[in-house]
Amino acid sequence: MPKNSKNGSGNGVKYLVPALAGLALLAGCMGGAKAPSMLQTHEQAGQSAVGALGQPAGSGLIGNLQGRRSVLPPGGAYAKVSDAVIHASAGAAEAELRVARLKANAQSKNWLPSIGPSVNLSSLGGLAASLLLEQALFDNGRRKAERAFASADVEVAAVSLSTAMNQRVFEGLSYYVNAQRARAQAVVAQAAAGRLQEFNAIMGKRVAGGLSDGSEQQVLNQRVAEMQATVAVDLQTESSQIAQLAALAGQPLGGISGLDALPDLGQSTAEPLAVVKARGEGARAVAQAQIQLAGLKFGLSATAGLDDGGVNPGVRLNGAGLLNPGAKDNIAALQQTGDVVDRQTAEAAETANRRIVSLQQQKANLASRRAQGDEVLRQTAANLDLFTQQYKVGRRTLLELVGQYDAYARLQRDQASLGYDMALIDLEIARDRGLLVDGARM
Repeated sequence: MPKNSKNGSGNGVKYLVPALAGLALLAGCMGGAKAPSMLQTHEQAGQSAVGALGQPAGSGLIGNLQGRRSVLPPGGAYAKVSDAVIHASAGAAEAELRVARLKANAQSKNWLPSIGPSVNLSSLGGLAASLLLEQALFDNGRRKAERAFASADVEVAAVSLSTAMNQRVFEGLSYYVNAQRARAQAVVAQAAAGRLQEFNAIMGKRVAGGLSDGSEQQVLNQRVAEMQATVAVDLQTESSQIAQLAALAGQPLGGISGLDALPDLGQSTAEPLAVVKARGEGARAVAQAQIQLAGLKFGLSATAGLDDGGVNPGVRLNGAGLLNPGAKDNIAALQQTGDVVDRQTAEAAETANRRIVSLQQQKANLASRRAQGDEVLRQTAANLDLFTQQYKVGRRTLLELVGQYDAYARLQRDQASLGYDMALIDLEIARDRGLLVDGARM
């Protein structure tokens, strides 16, 4: 190192502050880099960036998500399940959002001059005393695009967080609804099994008295066994769903029962999360294209080298090489990014809306099926009463009465399931629209 390297370092440091201030002021005067105001946040800086692709970088997606309100009735069974599963969440999506915000905060300072050591083979000894300050004067909007990309990345992470939380709540509520369904079906099956056992006891007396043969007893035994097996399946299903809900919530959830009525979301103005995410990813893709587009053009930077000799100002030309035959086509391709994004967002909206319409149609079909089933169940109950009266006067056999009752019980069990199918569809629509969790909680 030269003998005066120590003094040179002192001189370099002495010139560091004024050189830095001069470069920052120069960038503001040139107007090429268009550094944001010191009072402007990084999110505002990103939203103000409109590149050659003609689309704004910011789209206010986070505000849209935060303004959403859960459709789950406060204090109801659904809300209790939701609170439990959210509280037990591992928070991977939240961590990703924090990382994206930190990156965006870092990019918000990319308009400041860069400072670093200058190393060259002819002056290795001056490494400690040689610094290079560089400030972009004209970068074709690259740094704006980088801020816009970081802001869009935060928005995409926020949508991912909302999607993950809504999906988690939906899974917890699905376990709960299926457990409630299995419990309701088990109640019907248990009552039917008890009634069939009463018929079986009567049949046993008839066989013992010689009024019926053993084959009728075997048929009735089989019907009782089948209904008892149905009860066992329902109870096992309930136990399994409750166990999975407890695992998801991190604790058993007892003392909760019943279904909550949700509002009709068919005409809701809440945009499906899949569409919101497509728009956020589109804004990010536009910003990425703007960064690449800026890299294909020439830029200009002011430099100031600080070494033993003091400050050495200069100008640097940045960007693509002098010979780039494919640059024209690359630029044309990148300029089409906005159109591609618009089409992809439109397709995402069409797919999401078709899915919601399909779910609504499924619910309407289930409602119609339940209404028809209620009528069939009423007629079957009337026939059962008629069979009972005819059995008492000897016009029907006990097996005929048992067959009618078995059909009635199984229809009643199937009918009990339809309301829970409709409840799951309501939850699916709410999940797709991002309305199972309050946006303020995110």
